[in-house]
Amino acid sequence: MIALSTASVYPETTAQGFELAARLGYEAVEVMVGIDPISQEIDAVRHLSEYHEMPVAAVHAPCLLITQRVWGTEPWGKLERSADMARAVGADVVVVHPPFRWQRDYARTFVEGIKALEERTGIAFAVENMYPWRASRRQMEVYLPGWDPSEQDYANATIDLSHSATARCDPVAMAKRLGDRLRHIHLTDGTGSAKDEHLVPGRGSQPVAELLEHLARVGFGGHIVVEINTRKAGNRDARELDLVESLAFTRLNFATAPE
Repeated sequence: MIALSTASVYPETTAQGFELAARLGYEAVEVMVGIDPISQEIDAVRHLSEYHEMPVAAVHAPCLLITQRVWGTEPWGKLERSADMARAVGADVVVVHPPFRWQRDYARTFVEGIKALEERTGIAFAVENMYPWRASRRQMEVYLPGWDPSEQDYANATIDLSHSATARCDPVAMAKRLGDRLRHIHLTDGTGSAKDEHLVPGRGSQPVAELLEHLARVGFGGHIVVEINTRKAGNRDARELDLVESLAFTRLNFATAPE
């Protein structure tokens, strides 16, 4: 299933994300729970899904710095509400970032807590790869228990190719380490800069095509979600072109695996 993250249309709205996904030929949507009030309301998301006949594949929990106060400030409460939304709209995955280093109580029991949430809710909490923060020649490890989910005992994980670019790590190698624990892909690109770029696939230096070919070879059955940054698109037409190009790139490279 190839889905569109509603984050890909920002600063347009969640509602416009559903409309674009349906019109451009995506198969589903990932809802980024963010500052858009509609993204926070279960009934509103369900209505959009039904109106546009677009399934919700996943819910992205509000883990970003900009969403620290969305659905309160208690991190486990945010994940519970994300699971509630996922169940209500028919999604089977919640995407979650590892805790920030300063969230010490949350981080202390994060691995065990994620496992307990999955067992209780029946929803897969796919922990996303992040990256060290870099400034000049300095590097800061800001995520606990770490930014690489393949190093932890998670049952489900997400690989984001912009994050792997910023971390300067090989996403194909990470996918192989994760094996069948890899549940979810944020398909995008990056150049390896310190900035989390979320480029259109193929416009950066990541082995995006190689990852898609690997996933096709191993029979990957999870979600592939286009999550790009279109904030610099000059108008709606330019944004749509980026979204169409991303979808075409994904379909082309995931369709068949070379022998």
